[in-house]
Amino acid sequence: MAEKQPNNPLHSITLEMVVTRLVDFHGWDGLAQRININCFKSNPSVKSSLQFLRRTPWARDKVESLYISTFEPPSPWGSRASSGNNAAQ
Repeated sequence: MAEKQPNNPLHSITLEMVVTRLVDFHGWDGLAQRININCFKSNPSVKSSLQFLRRTPWARDKVESLYISTFEPPSPWGSRASSGNNAAQ
């Protein structure tokens, strides 16, 4: 069986599910405004976007980050990228 990954918000979510949910929420124009890539601007489709995103890691990272920031609740402990100095403030 697959092991659980409680700290991975994209665990068990396919790239197709990510793109489809983002399109349903933002629309193609909204995605193109948020992430400036041609697969969202010129004759967009889920199939063509998936082909591009699977071959282009930097674009996939941006799409996955948008998905997380759009649909995942914020952590009560703040961003993992923030430094430890902010906790004392």
